Amino acid sequence: QVQLVESGGGSVQAGDSLRVSCQASGSTFQVNAMAWFRQAPGKEREFVAGISWSGATKNYAASVKERATISRDNTKITVSLQVNSLKPEDTAVYYCAASTSDGAKGYAWFYHFWGPGTQVTVSS
Repeated sequence: QVQLVESGGGSVQAGDSLRVSCQASGSTFQVNAMAWFRQAPGKEREFVAGISWSGATKNYAASVKERATISRDNTKITVSLQVNSLKPEDTAVYYCAASTSDGAKGYAWFYHFWGPGTQVTVSS
């Protein structure tokens, strides 16, 4: 089994930048693609960004494409997401996800392991 733990959430002002990170542990040999999803109050969980094992393929949601950067460190089995120019609509719980398959897919069903989430709140 793979355990994922997110860190780096918090409360920021609109226009600020924030970086969230995720550490994998346990049977990390199973980790291939990794991704970030988010869920705002009263809304469904949505894809934010994904990255392939090698890091060569990255995929972003249209809502963050010009403002976000996903990266990973395979020596530490971590994945990070930096979002710049934050907006109040970026407020959500951000979840880290990992798949046993490769590919920066934007579908929740593609990912087998999930972290508990970290809250990001953006104030106007």
